[in-house]
Formats: sequence, structure tokens, C-alpha cells
Amino acid sequence: MSDDDYYHLDPANTDAKRIKREREKARELKATRWWKEKIATGICEHCGNRFPPKSLTMDHLVPLARGGESIKSNLVPSCVECNAKKKLDTPVDAIFRQLEEEKKRKE
Repeated sequence: MSDDDYYHLDPANTDAKRIKREREKARELKATRWWKEKIATGICEHCGNRFPPKSLTMDHLVPLARGGESIKSNLVPSCVECNAKKKLDTPVDAIFRQLEEEKKRKE
């Protein structure tokens, strides 16, 4: 199964102006006490490993290109490797991929 099977991008979500606006909101949130407390633990939301807080990136659980927003409930600390590996996946995509892999192993 290719990545294309998972990503059906709506042009309304990939509009350059919307993406720019959401990234500006994310930058503003990075400067808040809320974000500084989030990364202070040094734990990547995806792999659970510890990292120096300054090396963690801000990850949108639902990516901007898939309709995600720069709001607190959609933002988590992530290590660079996990953030890059995640690409445009949502948590649901990851669960479906895991279920498909388990199904193949049982066959």
C-alpha cells in the first residue's frame, strides 16, 4: 500500500494563505508558557523517548495540509525523527497501518 492510498488532500486545506496563517499561529504558541511547559518534560509524543527540550519540534497531530489547525489540542512535542517519519499521517492512519501489518502477519 502506498502513501497515496492514505492522502486525499482537499485544496481548501492546502491553500497557501491558510497554511501561512496556521503556521503563524503555531509560531505564536511556541512562545507561550504552555508550550515551554509541554517541552520541558523532554518527551516525544510519538516514540516516548527523552530528548533535550530545545531539540523537540512542534508537531500537528492532524497535519495542516489535511485540515489540522494550530490549536493546543492538535499540537504535541515530537523528536525530529518521528516528525519526519510521520509526514502527513494522522493518529488514525497510524492505527490503520498497524492493523494492516498485523493482519498480514496472521495470514
